[in-house]
Amino acid sequence: MSQTSFSLTPATPIIGAFVEGIDLSAELDQHKYLALREALNRYQVLFFRDQQLSRERHVALGRRFGELHIHPHVVGPEGHPEIMPIAADENSSLDDRAVQRGEKRSVTGDRWHSDVSCDEEPPLGSILYLTKTPPVGGDTLFASAAAAFDALSPAFQRFLEGLTAEHSGESTYRRRQGNKPLLDRSAQGYRNGTDYPRAVHPVVRTHPETGRKILFVNRGFTHAIQELSLDESRDLLELLYRHLERPEFQVRFQWRPNSVAFWDNRSTQHLAIYDYHPHPRYGERVTIKGDRPFLHLHAELSTSHAGA
Repeated sequence: MSQTSFSLTPATPIIGAFVEGIDLSAELDQHKYLALREALNRYQVLFFRDQQLSRERHVALGRRFGELHIHPHVVGPEGHPEIMPIAADENSSLDDRAVQRGEKRSVTGDRWHSDVSCDEEPPLGSILYLTKTPPVGGDTLFASAAAAFDALSPAFQRFLEGLTAEHSGESTYRRRQGNKPLLDRSAQGYRNGTDYPRAVHPVVRTHPETGRKILFVNRGFTHAIQELSLDESRDLLELLYRHLERPEFQVRFQWRPNSVAFWDNRSTQHLAIYDYHPHPRYGERVTIKGDRPFLHLHAELSTSHAGA
């Protein structure tokens, strides 16, 4: 078997691929690292089955692709601040009072979002490893924000390229935190320590490695378009959200125990479907730091590979 002899099977014509013949618990040599990075750029999300990752190997895998991100409002397990626990069971709900009123239960990630896009330098990508899954349900949807941009008319693309949007973590993290005090993340570089993260990004960003243009707004974190009135901003964002969420841009991953999903956070959005209450769903995620979003109107492909 050659150093890069794993197989890639596209999951849809637009987004996603299943990777077979690779053990993610083993250290990636340079050939496999580059091949996986190229596959991530091409397919935007990669799926792996039957993996056995200790926390140490999970962290090492993420670090192979870059420095790891520490979440602004989620505490990792003891000794592993870079790990984000993913857990839901019969007691899970972000708002117990809403459930008592008969409203829908909700958990982290059950709205379309790009991870922590409210950071000034949003993550490059995330690697999620689930060890316990419900007997049915609990799938994750991924959407290609690059394909969504490509599908817009040239005139509308040009209009969007002149806009910027504010992203804020307040509404999303307030659902999680409730009345609990905010974490002090000043040591991790968050301004003001305990403030909710907030940043302004271009509505259309350029992928730093492929040069592809991406529609970079999402329901979870995008607050308003800077150059428009509140009414115009609200209506345009809703139009863009509905466009991004069209099924032809999506792939649906059915989890099994010991599966891994590795997604490019710059070019995708995702939604964790919470349809499995009261069954448990457990796992952990590591997230790789990214860079500040930018737009090049005439972007060229980059051959650089951070984290090599």
